Amino acid sequence: MAIQIFNETERAYFIARPNRFLVNCEMKGKRIKAFLPNPGRLEELFFPGSELRLTYDKAVSGRKTEYTVVGVKKEDLFVMLHTHKSNEIVRHLLNKKLIPSLEDAIIISTEVPYKNSRFDFLLEKDHKDFYLEVKSCTLFGEKVAMFPDAVTERGRRHLKELASLGRKGINTGVLFLVHYEHADYFIPDYHTDFLFARTFMDCRRDVNFIPLSIKWEEDLSLSEEIRLLEIPWEMLEYECRDRGSYLLLMELQEKRSIKVGKAGIIDFEGGYYIYTGSAMANLTQRINRHYRKRKKYHWHIDYFREEARIVADFPFRSSEDLECKLAQALFKIADFYVPAFGSSDCSCKSHLFGFKDNPLFKKEFIRIIQYFRMDRLVKSEK
Repeated sequence: MAIQIFNETERAYFIARPNRFLVNCEMKGKRIKAFLPNPGRLEELFFPGSELRLTYDKAVSGRKTEYTVVGVKKEDLFVMLHTHKSNEIVRHLLNKKLIPSLEDAIIISTEVPYKNSRFDFLLEKDHKDFYLEVKSCTLFGEKVAMFPDAVTERGRRHLKELASLGRKGINTGVLFLVHYEHADYFIPDYHTDFLFARTFMDCRRDVNFIPLSIKWEEDLSLSEEIRLLEIPWEMLEYECRDRGSYLLLMELQEKRSIKVGKAGIIDFEGGYYIYTGSAMANLTQRINRHYRKRKKYHWHIDYFREEARIVADFPFRSSEDLECKLAQALFKIADFYVPAFGSSDCSCKSHLFGFKDNPLFKKEFIRIIQYFRMDRLVKSEK
């Protein structure tokens, strides 16, 4: 039986996200602004025209917006976005005895202070205290879900403080609420937040991790069909290291002629560019180097970077060098490429690809990121 979490919802369509907590959208032929109670990046969910679910909340004090974004449609499924509802959902699942390993747990209190943190629940389990923190997960591929989708120092601190309780013999846990019914695996997003992922690995003996897949109906009512996901610890031990490949997304505001070392002067059109590179040791250090303009020029990208602005970087931590495979994938979706740029030591046509518009809003580009960060891991095991 489905549980109604929200009052009546209305359909709208995504236009833009001017800041983390505001969405511009179209509803019934009118352009409106809606509050987004989710600070995550959500790049893999928001595209122009994406179908949204909104609730009418005019009575909320201190708000300039009358509507709240509570869900988005991805492919044929709805994903719940209202992070403030996560504890309400977990409370319901606890009371219904639906959470594996916590069927006999009783809620004692909520928002429990400890050191510099507040944990979501204090439970009683087997006549002992059990501190439980809840995290909402909306980042997933075909079969893999990951958390977080942005760097979270707060989340890392929670893990450390829960682990410190665990080492004192006090039971603790983190419940990752995965808003995707088809996931089979859960992993910390070591591509996006390497320090969180390493802390996750270090805490595994002191903290109970409970990744729970839940299903949302079209009206954003919650199904009672839930599943516990597998954490592939052996794979994580091998893959979660600071090595691999990366993409740099850059913007060149106008057409420029740039001298690129021995390659000579190259004409670059104004627009967006993606460069693919690799570092099979110290990947973070390599990416950070690109942000420094005062450095000794070594690669083709150093010359181009002097004239272009970095918009974003995308690490792909992996035991395999994915640089050329990423280049081949980008070649298929790019508007143009710069011949022989950064590819003198391989057979690729280029490692620098151009786009007339920001590729962050192209589903094809986001699919490349998801495949090489998540789906590739499952396919390689088969």
